[in-house]
Amino acid sequence: MEITVFSGSANVPMAESVARNLGIRLGRRILERFPDSEVHVEVEESVRGHDVYLIQPTSPPSNEHLMELLLLADACRRAGAERLTAVIPYFGYARQDRRASGRDAVGARLVADLIKSATIERVLAVDLHTNALEGFFGIPLEHLSAVALLAEAVKPLVPPESVVIAPDLGAVKLARRYAKLLGLPMAIVHKTRISGERVETHGIVGDVRGRLPVIVDDMISTGATIEAAFNASIASGSLPNGVVVSTHGLFVATGAESLGALPIRQFLVTDSVMPPRSALPIRSVSLGRLIGEAIRRLGRDESLSELLLHE
Repeated sequence: MEITVFSGSANVPMAESVARNLGIRLGRRILERFPDSEVHVEVEESVRGHDVYLIQPTSPPSNEHLMELLLLADACRRAGAERLTAVIPYFGYARQDRRASGRDAVGARLVADLIKSATIERVLAVDLHTNALEGFFGIPLEHLSAVALLAEAVKPLVPPESVVIAPDLGAVKLARRYAKLLGLPMAIVHKTRISGERVETHGIVGDVRGRLPVIVDDMISTGATIEAAFNASIASGSLPNGVVVSTHGLFVATGAESLGALPIRQFLVTDSVMPPRSALPIRSVSLGRLIGEAIRRLGRDESLSELLLHE
C-alpha cells in the first residue's frame, strides 16, 4: 500500500521532518475553523487504498487538537483509506489514568475510546506518562521511546561526577534507564503533589553531594516537579547548573518563569510538541528519524522491536 502522511495543526514542523525522513511530502488538507469555533477538515488528494498516518500530538489546546485528529481520521476513512494510524507523539489526558478522588472522570480511557470510534486502527505514541495506558486501548498501541536519543544528546553535557535524579517515584524506571545509558549513579526525590501547580518534597534517597544533577522526567508541564527536585538536590549538596532531560517540553502556565529563576544550564527535550517562545536554555532533539523509521517498518509489516519501549 502507498503511504500517505497528513498533519494536524499541532506540530507541522515535526510532521514535515517525519515526511522528509520517509522521502515523501505531507498530504494536502484543509483545516479551518468556522466563526462559531467548529473545526472543518477536508483532504485535498486521493487516499483510496492508502496506508494513512495522521501526525497530531494532543498538546495544548488539547481539546482542539484531539478534535482535529478525529475529524482528519473521519475524512480519510470516508475518502477510502485502507488503513489509518494515529501518530500521537505527545498523548494529552495521559495523567487522567485513574480516579483520584472516586468521583472524577478517567479521561485517558475516554480519549482512547474516542480514537477507536474514529475507525483509527493503530496508535503510535512516544514515552507515554504511564505504560498502563496501553491497556486502555482496544486497538494496537506502539509505544516508542526517545530515551536513547536524549541520552546520546545529553552525554557531552554531563561530566563523570554527575547523578541522574528521578523527581518522583513514578520516574524511577525512567531514571534507571538514563543512568544505565549514561553510566551514572541515580537518586530519587520523595515528592507529594499538593495541586496541579504545587508539589512538596520530603528528601532524597541516594548520594548527590558534590555531583551535577541530571533531572529526568517524561514531561515538563508547569515545571513544579522539576523545580522542587532541583531545589531538593541543591539542599542535599549537589552542584548548581544542572541539566534537565524530558521527552515532552510543554512549559505551560508560569512554568517558564519559575524555571528561569533556577541555575539550570540546559533543558533537553524532543520536538514532540511545538517549542515554546521562551528565554530558557532549551535544546530540542528531533523525533523525525525515529517516527519516520517506525512508519516505514509498519508500512512494510516489519518488526518495531528495536524502537519500542522495553522495561
